[in-house]
Amino acid sequence: MTVIAKNHASDRAWRAVLERVHAHAADRGAHLAACVVLVPYAQLMAEGRRQWASHFPDGFAPRFETTRNWSRQLGAPQPQGADFTGEVARDSVNARDLLERAGLADYRDVLAGPLLEMAAQLCGVVAAVPPTAREDWATAARALLPAGGDGSAALRLESAAARVALEWVLASPHSGDVLFEPAVRESTEALVVLEGYQPDALAQSLLTHWSDRALCISLPAALQAGAPSREDARPAMLHPALDAEDEAQRAAACVLRHLDSGRVPVALAPTDRALTRRISALLDGAGVAVHDENGWTLSTTRSAAHVMSALRACAWDAGADQVLDWLKQLPAVSPAALRTLEKWLRRAGPRRWSAARAIESARDPALEGAAALVGQAQSWREPMQAARPLPAWLAALRGLLQDCGLWAGLQADAAGSRVIAELRLDEGLDADLQALSGAGRRMGLVDFTRWVNEVLEAGRYRPDYLAQAPVVVMPLPQLLARPFCALVLPGCDEKRLQAAPEPPGEWTQAQREGLGLPLRSALEAAQRAAWQGALRTPFVDILWRTGDEGGEPLLASPLVLALQLDGLAADGSDCRQSRSVPVAPVPRPLPTGERLPVSQLSSTAYSDLRHCPYRFFALRQLQLQESDELGAEVDKRDFGNWLHAVLQHFHEALHQDPAAGPEARRALMDAAAEHTTQAQRLDDAGDFLPFASGWPALRDGYLEWLAGHEAQGASFRRAEVAASQPLGPLQLVGKLDRIDAVHPAGGGEPATLVIDYKTENDTVTRRRVNAGAEDTQLAFYAALLGDDTLRAAYVNVGERGETRTHEQEDVVALRDQLVEGILHDFSRIAAGAPMPALGEGAVCEWCAARGLCRKDFWA
Repeated sequence: MTVIAKNHASDRAWRAVLERVHAHAADRGAHLAACVVLVPYAQLMAEGRRQWASHFPDGFAPRFETTRNWSRQLGAPQPQGADFTGEVARDSVNARDLLERAGLADYRDVLAGPLLEMAAQLCGVVAAVPPTAREDWATAARALLPAGGDGSAALRLESAAARVALEWVLASPHSGDVLFEPAVRESTEALVVLEGYQPDALAQSLLTHWSDRALCISLPAALQAGAPSREDARPAMLHPALDAEDEAQRAAACVLRHLDSGRVPVALAPTDRALTRRISALLDGAGVAVHDENGWTLSTTRSAAHVMSALRACAWDAGADQVLDWLKQLPAVSPAALRTLEKWLRRAGPRRWSAARAIESARDPALEGAAALVGQAQSWREPMQAARPLPAWLAALRGLLQDCGLWAGLQADAAGSRVIAELRLDEGLDADLQALSGAGRRMGLVDFTRWVNEVLEAGRYRPDYLAQAPVVVMPLPQLLARPFCALVLPGCDEKRLQAAPEPPGEWTQAQREGLGLPLRSALEAAQRAAWQGALRTPFVDILWRTGDEGGEPLLASPLVLALQLDGLAADGSDCRQSRSVPVAPVPRPLPTGERLPVSQLSSTAYSDLRHCPYRFFALRQLQLQESDELGAEVDKRDFGNWLHAVLQHFHEALHQDPAAGPEARRALMDAAAEHTTQAQRLDDAGDFLPFASGWPALRDGYLEWLAGHEAQGASFRRAEVAASQPLGPLQLVGKLDRIDAVHPAGGGEPATLVIDYKTENDTVTRRRVNAGAEDTQLAFYAALLGDDTLRAAYVNVGERGETRTHEQEDVVALRDQLVEGILHDFSRIAAGAPMPALGEGAVCEWCAARGLCRKDFWA
């Protein structure tokens, strides 16, 4: 591919910089091979060597290094024992051990994260202080961290963690210390520091240490000097997008346009990692290789997800869904046995995996494979229950992954190998962990799972380097001095690209200034400088979304708005290519159901037929049903089922003692609620708390209604009554919530009153009654009993303490109409009448058969 756009400004800047390096070495009489050029980040080492070879092809070249790489080559001392290393696997163990020694054992798990964060921030500052001056610096730093905080308990704990972090970092060796040794200064005849957007504290100290043999060159200033004037610069193209998907598509289209125009390489610098993954997937689908320089968080890889899934499934209180999710990842598990087990679990509906043990005693030949799978899963889970030290946990996890068949997949996968290395799962890799004093502390599975998650969250997975990749993903500051021909900048909204980033950590302004931590003003200056530097790329596309996931409107970043005000941007065109797709609507389905006779008919089933014939055909005649979710949140339907069971239990108990007073009735209702909560295993469901909190008001309101109901001559007979009634070729079936007897005030035979409980809004219940023949539930219940003096009513049990009766006055006449309608409808079905999908009303919004009728694709 021919490159038609070249970043000449970058080449001119590099030439000017390297000429100054060459001149500095000559002025000091230094041999170029004994000169070191420090670059601000690792990717510039190769770029610096390439540029030197281009501009000075003959003779020796200086060494292009970062401070970390230079220290490693000089043999920096390896951390030992409790030293701070920056590796979470070690530091997390040491952090908890140090907190225990500091008398903060009770807050160990709470403070471990902040301690690691503060230690990492202080590490760079302490490393920049020359070893000979470090003690004086430490004295001043300790004075900035008072022992008592400012009175708040939380701040006292943070202050204590900050002091532990400071002492920890001060007591640890730093790899950069080797750079201050006299032998290194003697062997390095000249030092040049190429400064990035934000000064490197260690590099600044080295400049002072090398004195007149050192030179500092600002790369941003050099680039700015070689850049075209503002009038001659090509304006950046602006692309506002509707949402995240629209933004990803437009960004990918911009990249493809640059590649088609020969602008290679293209830099992609998103500010959102999720957006990065989506754009990369779109480019991969178009056959474009993408190299991500920084990679992504190790915890987001499939291999890390396998490990975390196994650990969560082994918890003593693991949910049924968690264990099923793990079993589905195991190659050795029989798919047929797994399907049988999942079907059984979804029918039984347990939240916890512990309930699955009941399948082993089912004694059903059809469940033998599933029962064996449950036993196998238990044999894997049980060894993971006991507490043990960290090295023993690593051996146990390795054994679990090997036994369940995941180990070989991890070893064969590049990301999986990284997971094994970061967690020290291979035999012998955990020697450094075993030497830690805190590694001998016994920890439970919850603590070990937390440690694994911390390590995976801190780890990075970087795919193999793709030397010829035309698209490179990188953070915005790493565009500095890179010869990219085009730049695509997605995620430039006010939320993801802030003009003044918030400084990390909870340090005060005085502590930041005294300790040398970056200030907000410095971060803002670096952000704006990186933004200006990125805009010097020959071709720039800037994208942002105008609306977030929740529908919240978003503005462009202040940096983008300033660019528009300065007149340095123009509206970009949508680079996506449109194509004509012939419209191919599908007709409404018109099945017939004469070959699928229904023998039993419930009220709910007949409501399906009334709402939509196709819904009845799919869900009742074909018997296609949705699978219930395991471990789903408690919702209004679960609350309704719970309330039905509570009222049944209460009224059956009250029936044994009808003379019970108000206090006794309240106690009976509370006992019924507690019994039902435990029976339905809702006592450990935190999402049931909102419903449980309204129980006192509901209970008192229901008892008040019940007193008035009984004062009108009503008395409880039965609850949850299963009833059936033959009707032609059909058998009407149903379960009645409650049947009462109503005694007339003047005496005579009592009337039967059928009650159906509702927990919906009272207005909805009122509309049911006013709908007359359109509402079939009470009329259907009347048909089940066949009583010509029957009464029927809905009782709306309000969660706010308002229980009301809504009686259907003409239920017998509605029953007769309903019976006639049922006979007519099913005679037409038997005769082969079509059962069309109506596609009307609110019922379509939640219909399980919507994907079958394909309502969204009708003509």
